[in-house]
Amino acid sequence: MFYPDSVPALEAEVSAYLEQGTPASAGPVPGAGPKAIVAPHAGYRYSGPIAGSAYARLAPLRQRVERVILSGPSHFVGFRGIAASSADAFDSPLGRVPVDRACIDQLVDQRLISILDEAHRREHSLEVHLPFLQQCLDRFSLVPLVVGDAAPREVAAVFEAVWGGDETLLVISSDLSHYLDYTTAQRLDRRTADAIEALDPDAIDVDQACGRLPIQGLLLLAREKGMKAETVDLRSSGDTAGPRNEVVGYGAFCFR
Repeated sequence: MFYPDSVPALEAEVSAYLEQGTPASAGPVPGAGPKAIVAPHAGYRYSGPIAGSAYARLAPLRQRVERVILSGPSHFVGFRGIAASSADAFDSPLGRVPVDRACIDQLVDQRLISILDEAHRREHSLEVHLPFLQQCLDRFSLVPLVVGDAAPREVAAVFEAVWGGDETLLVISSDLSHYLDYTTAQRLDRRTADAIEALDPDAIDVDQACGRLPIQGLLLLAREKGMKAETVDLRSSGDTAGPRNEVVGYGAFCFR
C-alpha cells in the first residue's frame, strides 16, 4: 500500500529519495551523523522525499549503527503504554531485519514496555521505515516500539534505557498536521518545527503530529542531554504528490 513490492523498483525509489535529500556538505560535524532522527511514514510518493532528507544524513553511520530503536504512534489499536512485538524479525521486500529480543526482554523486565502483537499487526508507522534503514545501514537489529496512551516521560524513560553509544540510532516515525489547507498547514508545521528545534515538548499539541508522544519523549531526553535539533526538511503532500485543499504535513529532523 505504501511502496512497490518489486525489489528493483523499491531500491530505485528509495535511492532516488536519498539522492535528492543528500546535503551539499557532510553537516556541521564532519564525519559524524545524528543520534536520532524524526521522519514521516506516509505513502512514499507523498512523504518519501522528506524521509529521504532525514535518512541521507545517516551516510556516516552506515557501518557504525548496530541497533535501531524505531518508535511510532498506534493508528489502529488503543492501549495503555508502549508495546513491543513478540516477532523475531521484521520483513520487507529488501530482506529480513532481526529484532533485538534481549533488549526487548530487558525493557519488559524493567516494566517500561509490554508485548502486544495486536498493536503491531496492521501498524504501518514502523514498517514503512524499513526499506530506508536497509538501504542506509549495513547490518542492524531492530527494537520496534508502538506508543499508545503513554506520558512523554514514560517514553523518555524507555529511550534513556536503550540510549547506548554510537552503535544505537533512534528513529521517531511521525507525520505532522493532517488534512488542513496548504497555507494553514505550513503555518502549523512551522510552529511544530520551531518547538522541536527549541526542544520544547509542551509546545506540540495533539493536532500537530500523529507521533507527538514519541517526539515529546525524545525532546525531553534531548534537552537533558544538551542536544541540538535541526530541521532538514519541512514540506507537505501539497508539495509532493497531492492537492492543496487538504494536505498532510511532513518534517525531517536530526538530533546531534
